[in-house]
Amino acid sequence: MNEPVGERESWLPDLCRLPRLLVMLSMAELIVIVLALVPDGSQWNYGRFVSSSAFALWLALAISVLLCGSRRLLAQLPPALGGFLATVTAAAIAAALAAITHRIDDATSVALVPEGISFARFVGGTTAVAALAVGVVLRYLYVNDSWKAQVRANARAEVEALQARIKPHFLFNSMNTIAGLVRSDPVVAERAVLDLSDLFRAALGASQGDSSLAEEVELAERYLAIEQLRLADRLRVVWRKREPLPWEMPLPRLILQPLVENAVLHGVSRLPAGGEVEIELTQLADRLLLRIRNPAPAPAEGRASGSRHAQHSIGQRLRYAYGPTARMTAGWDEGYYLCELHVPTGVEAQRR
Repeated sequence: MNEPVGERESWLPDLCRLPRLLVMLSMAELIVIVLALVPDGSQWNYGRFVSSSAFALWLALAISVLLCGSRRLLAQLPPALGGFLATVTAAAIAAALAAITHRIDDATSVALVPEGISFARFVGGTTAVAALAVGVVLRYLYVNDSWKAQVRANARAEVEALQARIKPHFLFNSMNTIAGLVRSDPVVAERAVLDLSDLFRAALGASQGDSSLAEEVELAERYLAIEQLRLADRLRVVWRKREPLPWEMPLPRLILQPLVENAVLHGVSRLPAGGEVEIELTQLADRLLLRIRNPAPAPAEGRASGSRHAQHSIGQRLRYAYGPTARMTAGWDEGYYLCELHVPTGVEAQRR
C-alpha cells in the first residue's frame, strides 16, 4: 500500500503533536519572561506577569491549532512560500487577538493591557513578536526534523551495509561446508541448507522495520549452527537465557548477529584451539542486558576494522532508538573479549 506523499515528505512541522505544541507554548512563555526581565523602566508585578503569560499562551495555542489544521494545505506548497504564508497566518491571528484584547480592556478596564500602551503599538508589537517567534520555532523544528530524518537514513544505510557484509564471505564458506557434507552426511547438509535459507531470509528483511528479541536470538542461533559445522569442535556455544525475558520486545534489526559474528571471525576462528562463545540474556529492573564473551587474540593481532564498524553502527542505532540510556560497551582483557548491550525497557524503552 502506497504511503501518502504529503505525510511522508511534508516539510512543515506537525504542530498537532503534543511535544511540538509544548515547544510553541514554551517559546511564548520565554518571551514573557524575557520582557519581564528587560531593564526598560516598566513596572512588572505578579498580576501583570500572570495576565501577560495567559495572553501569550492563549495566542500560541490559537496559532498552533490553526497551523495544525492547515498543515496539509501548506505542506503542498514549496517550503519558502509555505513558510512565508504560515508566518503571515500567525501574524494575522496575533493581530486579531491583540485587537480583541485591547478593545476588551478598554471596555472593562481589567488591566489586560499595560497602561499607556496605544492600540496601534499593542497590536503592532504583538504581531511582530508573534511573527518572529513562529518563524524561529518553525525553522528550529524543520531543521530538527531534517536532522532526525538524516539520522534515520544513516541508520538504515548502516543496517543495509551490515546486511550486505553477511552475504559474500559467509555464503561462500557455508556453501563449501555444505558441499563437503552432501555425500558424507546428507541429513546434516539438508539441515544446514535450511538454516542458511532461514538466515538469509531474515537478513533480507533487515531494513524493514523493527525486529524483536526472539527474532534476533533466532538469527544468531542460525548463524552459529552453520559456523559450528565449519569449525566443528573448535567452536563451542553456551547460551544463558535467564528467564523471564521480554521476547516480544522490539529491537532494531541486526544488533545481535553481527556481534556474534565478530566473536567467531575475530576471536574463536583466529585461535588454533578455538574456544567458547558465551551469550547471556538477562532482564534487569529497568533494562535488558545482552553479553557476548569469547576468547580472542590481543587487539594488535585481531579485532579488525570490520568489527569496530559493526560495533559503532549498533551503538549508534541503539542510541538513536532509545536515547542516552541505551549503551554498548566492549573491550579485551586477558585473552577474552566482552561486549555488552544495555537496552532500556518499560517506560524508558519508548522508541523516539
